Amino acid sequence: MSVETQKQTLGFQTEVKQLLHLMIHSLYSNKEIFLRELISNASDAADKLRFEALAKPELLEGGAELKIRVSFDKAAKTLTIEDNGIGMSRDEVIAHLGTIAKSGTAEFLKNLTGDQKKDAHLIGQFGVGFYSAFIVADHVDVYTRRAGLPASEGVHWASKGEGEFEVATIDKPERGTRIVLHLKPGEEEFADGWRLRNVIKKYSDHIALPIELPKEHFGDDKDKPAEPEWETVNRASALWTRPRGEIKDEEYQEFYKHVAHDFENPLTWSHNKVEGKLEYTSLLYIPGRAPFDLYHREAPRGLKLYVQRVFIMDQADQFLPLYLRFVKGVVDSNDLSLNVSREILQKDPVIDSMKSALTKRVLDMLEKLAKDKPEDYLKFWKNFGQVLKEGPAEDFANREKIAGLLRFASTHDASGEQSVSLGDYLGRAKDGQDKIYYLTGESYSQIRNSPHLEVFRKKGIEVLLLTDRIDEWLMSYLTEFDGKQFVDVARGDLDLGKLDSEEDKKAQEELAKAKEGLVERLKAALGDEVAEVRVSHRLTDSPAILAIGEQDLGLQMRQILEATGQKVPESKPIFEFNPGHPLIEKLDQEQDEERFGELSHILFDQAALAAGNSLRDPAEYVRRLNKLLVELSA
Repeated sequence: MSVETQKQTLGFQTEVKQLLHLMIHSLYSNKEIFLRELISNASDAADKLRFEALAKPELLEGGAELKIRVSFDKAAKTLTIEDNGIGMSRDEVIAHLGTIAKSGTAEFLKNLTGDQKKDAHLIGQFGVGFYSAFIVADHVDVYTRRAGLPASEGVHWASKGEGEFEVATIDKPERGTRIVLHLKPGEEEFADGWRLRNVIKKYSDHIALPIELPKEHFGDDKDKPAEPEWETVNRASALWTRPRGEIKDEEYQEFYKHVAHDFENPLTWSHNKVEGKLEYTSLLYIPGRAPFDLYHREAPRGLKLYVQRVFIMDQADQFLPLYLRFVKGVVDSNDLSLNVSREILQKDPVIDSMKSALTKRVLDMLEKLAKDKPEDYLKFWKNFGQVLKEGPAEDFANREKIAGLLRFASTHDASGEQSVSLGDYLGRAKDGQDKIYYLTGESYSQIRNSPHLEVFRKKGIEVLLLTDRIDEWLMSYLTEFDGKQFVDVARGDLDLGKLDSEEDKKAQEELAKAKEGLVERLKAALGDEVAEVRVSHRLTDSPAILAIGEQDLGLQMRQILEATGQKVPESKPIFEFNPGHPLIEKLDQEQDEERFGELSHILFDQAALAAGNSLRDPAEYVRRLNKLLVELSA
């Protein structure tokens, strides 16, 4: 063992301590995955070295044949995973093995419940990698040297996975990383060649590097060679380069876990080889659960990029639009140069063609999932629906296709689940219905009984109920589907077109004319609080309602702008009243103008509350209401 210098004892970042504790307990029932994680990291280290060596071939000093070796010592109860990949410098060791530099980590940890089964899913979604070693080891040593640094700048990292770790400088003649796990009592099964071989075949057969184990020799010790003989135990070929017919579902699933650093199976995948003008292979996956940082738009994302089977970069985000940032996978191109960089990717016309084709492929995958496995699609929607809703604004060319993938709650389904597609909606549309009706609001419970829906219930017309914060913004970009326009039922002057008979329209005109006097009195009483007063055609049960002007912002958009500190344009609602309601009839007969004004304001405030708005002057509303109650009880 080489001499250790510059020895330091450092404390783990708080999040690492929490994660270690939770992971050791939550993932214990599936503990063998630690080996998959460590082999996956070793494979990534080899990929990174191969890429850096394109520009600096001298980094491959000591051998260009990259491999991973797994060995064990039954007597010492140790397991060793070694690679000759890129390795780490002292600073990198401290950064990678002492902290978790992911935005939103603290927020993620707050979501952990203490329920081990649920937390195992959450931790898998986080991608714990190296720290999974502590599931089976009570002490871990890491010996590493970064390619290109002198042998004297090797690093030894050691920890018992509790509060701290030690780092020291050592001599390490060969580049790469060696991880030694000192197995806990009861974990001796992982110092067994047969057990390790099975775990590697199960989880890591797809790794494109050879994974070697020492050959087992049976018989006398004198028959054993002095140096171990190594044998490759995995297939050692890049999975995406193999013909689809040869690859089992289990292999696709394990490869997904490697590229996505996920612990769960994907919902679906698509493996495709393109030949002709462009030549590339893609293997794309739709995850089964959202990563914790999905809504951090600046979080790392994108596909693993290979050029002619050589790894180039981990998160190439140029191949898919931002609204598909949940997609994981690999793209391997024959049309890009090996020294391609992020900057070059942004300017290359080949990328535009590939992006267009890959985007269409993902949308086709989702269409197929929705058609063939609707339950899985709803699982996808719950995880990624709000991200997909960014699509119509970002991707004009595919707007109709994206719209067909959206799911909504509606008045047709009392469960409140977002399970109704626009295709379902149009399939149930009334004869003569040429519009798609919707209503936005803060929650399903708030808008399902909205007065705006009364005439639609009476006529049996379905209305989509949109309650996500993004919905009003979405609908400003999604103006029609299948040639039919979207109509916000709370906005403007409601026109049901052919769904209103000529008799209905004539009766509405006559009623509006008959109530012109009441309209004028209400205008005078409500003054600046309203933009307009008119007879309502929307109401059957409620006395009054507030409608939004055709060009005005709705409640959702106002709240979004206010939350971001932007100035919200001033707008006033339209007050509509139901002339057939007993309260309106009584109001019409009221001779005392002061009392008429008080009652008008009570109706206005009630309509505001029914629309989900907060009152400008709640105390004044309570005063008026109390005054009325006293009068009624006198």
